[in-house]
Amino acid sequence: MTITLPSTRGRVRDFRQTRPFWGGLLLILAGAAIIHFAGTPVSLSMATEWNSSAGYVLGGGLVLFGLVSWLSPDYAPLLGLLGVLVALVAFVSANLGGLLIGTVLGIVGGSMVWAWGEKKPAEAGLGGESP
Repeated sequence: MTITLPSTRGRVRDFRQTRPFWGGLLLILAGAAIIHFAGTPVSLSMATEWNSSAGYVLGGGLVLFGLVSWLSPDYAPLLGLLGVLVALVAFVSANLGGLLIGTVLGIVGGSMVWAWGEKKPAEAGLGGESP
């Protein structure tokens, strides 16, 4: 008796289809961009003293929201809403939200996570016939 395991590609596809994968990925990239640009001196920066600390805290929060949305998709609406709010706060407090890159990625990714819903099973008859 031979047990065959699904291929790695099939497992990744199943993982992507059962979780808000792309929205979580954009949240993680947004957090990485905000952390990366946190210490960069920008003359247009709104806050000067709390700038780098805010970048690490808010960027780390976005990375955390993206990972938790992958691992526990039941909390996706809450995590998406919090991701959008944190991305907007990062615009004001962390070097314009990673020079706008982190803020834009965070808003789009948080919106995707917020709007995510599990796929419904396909109906047997696609012809529009009613029983």
